Amino acid sequence: MAIVAVASSSKRLDAMRMMLFWSLVLLFLAAQAYVRLAPSDPALWHVAPRADSDKSFANGVVRRVPGVGQAGFQRLDALILATPRTVLLAGSPAEGMATYVSRTPIMGFPDYTTVITAGDDLLIYGRSRFGRRDLGVNAARVEGWIRALTAG
Repeated sequence: MAIVAVASSSKRLDAMRMMLFWSLVLLFLAAQAYVRLAPSDPALWHVAPRADSDKSFANGVVRRVPGVGQAGFQRLDALILATPRTVLLAGSPAEGMATYVSRTPIMGFPDYTTVITAGDDLLIYGRSRFGRRDLGVNAARVEGWIRALTAG
């Protein structure tokens, strides 16, 4: 009788482990769906940077590109839109401010980049939507765009 009780208890424990496993899988899939499907509200993300010079912070950067003017904004717009998994959210170079959404390759986390004219300069404000830190992803992306813009 004791062997039957142990086997029954073991089966219940296995069933609880499987239920926990599938609950965690479901939770992960729900979080992933939210990250990928949550709408990007332009009212929240299509905003000018609060800084007017180079600045780095935990989940993003602001960079100033001096002297490139409107023609530079047009070239930068083409560079940004040629970046994989990047689309225009709001605005345009003709309006003097544009915001783009770039998504990470595997998880699809959205990062937002706003470009605004400041005289003949451009201000580029890149930041992540989720998390407190972006591990330098926005800085690397923005600085890569600046290198490509100023190289050609």
